Amino acid sequence: MAADLPITVHGYCNPRFARVREAFLANFEAGLEVRASFAAEVEGELVADVWAGYEDAAGTRPWRRDTIVNVFSTTKAMVAVCAHVLVDRGLLDFNAPVAKYWPEFAQNGKADIPMRWLMSHQAGVPSFTAKAGSDIFYDWDAYCAGLAAEAPWWEPGTANGYHAFSFGNLVGEVVRRISGRSLGTFCREEVTGPLNADFHIGFGPSFDQRVADMITGPPAAGGGPPPGSMMARIVANPPFNSGLANSRAWRAAEIPAANGHGNARSCARVMSALACGGEVDGIRIMSGQTVENAITERCSRKDLALGRPMRWGLGFMLASPDLPFADDRSGAVARAGHSR
Repeated sequence: MAADLPITVHGYCNPRFARVREAFLANFEAGLEVRASFAAEVEGELVADVWAGYEDAAGTRPWRRDTIVNVFSTTKAMVAVCAHVLVDRGLLDFNAPVAKYWPEFAQNGKADIPMRWLMSHQAGVPSFTAKAGSDIFYDWDAYCAGLAAEAPWWEPGTANGYHAFSFGNLVGEVVRRISGRSLGTFCREEVTGPLNADFHIGFGPSFDQRVADMITGPPAAGGGPPPGSMMARIVANPPFNSGLANSRAWRAAEIPAANGHGNARSCARVMSALACGGEVDGIRIMSGQTVENAITERCSRKDLALGRPMRWGLGFMLASPDLPFADDRSGAVARAGHSR
């Protein structure tokens, strides 16, 4: 966004949270944001819902109340919610082998990997060994077949390594095998639809007019993951860059680890249900016990892909001294990644 364009914060903030608007504006004034939305719910009440900036890099389309954007790894939180909905209904057991639901996954020594290791990034299948092109992102069956054939990169259950892209297809294929619906369809019909959350995993061109373009920022210090590292291997095969997010093919596909589109309001709505014990405004998506189980620590150690200590529940990243973003018991940790 051009530096000389004025910054106006739109939306609503409960007077008790006036400083939220001030901090939001300060981020723009400091050059930390070019466009963004922020929302928060407390006890099921929307107390902050603000947005500012422009949908495009040229600064010609102001961000609107119903603007949506690719939220990348925040999509993993929605994947995790879908899996826990099935657990809550007695259709999925996290202690059972993945292969119980997806027999082909048993290939190459993976027959005994339990669902709980899949959910906590301990399964050892963060990507492919065989060379894959970017087109595989858009071919669900080919992507899942490749993961089913893959041999674990480490002894499953002994380490965790962030499954940056594979997490969505791994868990999503189990959801599909159990429910008979794609992950995007299941999420819409069982989670975001009932909660009236404007969040989508795969959508047609009718939504394009309200999708904000992805603007690539300056290279981070260090220039990305170290060459030869596990994360470098993951993002290079299949090759990924953030510019893919602006394509129709990316928006149309279901890539549940990375291509969910929504805004802060829709994400806050779903996470509010978890923070309130599985129910918000009389709409229950799972029991309180299932929520507790979801955010119970399953592993805490240095992550092989991220190179830093990580704590994982069942599909959800938990607060740690390195990532002190929330109090676990508040339910505010209901996230599986981050997006900017």
